[in-house]
Amino acid sequence: MASRAVVTHQLAREGEGKQKNVGVDGRNRRALKDIGNLVTKQQGKPCEKPIARTFRAQILANAQAAVEKNKKSSKEVVNAAVAVNALDIGKCREAKKVAGADKIILEKAKPEVIVISSDEESEEEDRKKRVPGRNLREGSSRKNAKTLTSILTARSKAACGLTNKPKDLAIDIDAADVENELAAVEYIDDIYKFYKITEDESLVRDYMGSQPDINSKMRAILVDWLMEVHRKFELMPETLYLAINIVDRFLSIKAVSRRELQLVGISSMLIASKYEEIWAPEVNDFVCISDNAYVREQVLVMEKAILGKLQWYLCVPTAYVFLVRYIKASIPSDKEMENMAFFLAELSLVQYPTVVLYCPSMIAASAVYAARCTLDKSPYWTDTLKHHTDYSEYQLMECAKLLVSFHSTAPESKLRAVCKKFSGADCGAVAILPPAKRLL
Repeated sequence: MASRAVVTHQLAREGEGKQKNVGVDGRNRRALKDIGNLVTKQQGKPCEKPIARTFRAQILANAQAAVEKNKKSSKEVVNAAVAVNALDIGKCREAKKVAGADKIILEKAKPEVIVISSDEESEEEDRKKRVPGRNLREGSSRKNAKTLTSILTARSKAACGLTNKPKDLAIDIDAADVENELAAVEYIDDIYKFYKITEDESLVRDYMGSQPDINSKMRAILVDWLMEVHRKFELMPETLYLAINIVDRFLSIKAVSRRELQLVGISSMLIASKYEEIWAPEVNDFVCISDNAYVREQVLVMEKAILGKLQWYLCVPTAYVFLVRYIKASIPSDKEMENMAFFLAELSLVQYPTVVLYCPSMIAASAVYAARCTLDKSPYWTDTLKHHTDYSEYQLMECAKLLVSFHSTAPESKLRAVCKKFSGADCGAVAILPPAKRLL
């Protein structure tokens, strides 16, 4: 025993020496940060040799105390004490008897085990119990059953009105653009439904009563001049419609003096150009085209004021957005039909009543209807147009009459920008065609 203790003590000292050496090596590696391989000293005391006699005496003492406290469990405790004595003395027979008695007691006290089978096992048992003929019928019914995805898709289509297309709508206007990714054929119907919902947010109310220094005639002069500027700069048509929308929305919020009305116009055109054009005109270009009536700083200040009042809300559906779609739905459609519809729509931009009385989608649909009447396209209103515009011929009649009246008075008007534009050969000279007097 003494020699064993000496060897153990020497091993412990060697272990401490190795740990110290490793710790020293670890200090040299701290500059490269700890990579998890440092060996630190083990905390706590080393495991001492168990004292069997003391442990045995403690078990006997605990057994005697348990007998005094609980008489019912005295047999188990005595058996445990006897087992300890049997192990110590070497009486294997008595230890086996005690172990057998403990096993019996444990089996009696063993709780009832509840077997929980998995879903796969239960399904396997149900599958075995099924009748073969019934399985065949269930398999055929599963094939005919509708999935949850198909049911939800059918409900969404019914809610969106996609299943309510007219029976005689045989022509798909987007069939030729299926391979064109820019046409967005899969989303085009949803896009225009969204436009119809959001166009009410950008409607212009009647604001002339809140403008003490300007009137509708001054506005018409401004819009006619902006059309000339738009054509001079060769801008996109979207820019013109958005610029006039910005002018009207700003004038409906802010009172403007007569002297600043043109400044509002060129600043609105500058904003629309930045939004729609790839290469927008510079500020100095607008200053120059206004005959230096304003300086560069005034244009920038007004631009900031307009954006602040409109809360930077520029993504609005204008009449041009709906015109493009409705002209496509006007089958058969040709260049003359397209030019006539744009001619009537731009006449409506100059006139103040159409802007405040009708929404952009109705102005666009009425322009297409009036153009078909002017060019004597039969029928004047088709089921395809009714489906894509959501307007009937009766709903468009009043606005179409107003557009035709603008067409009839355009040659004698002093505001010649629109007539000059659509009298050229590039626009098919549709302005010189007689108006659809049958609507009047």
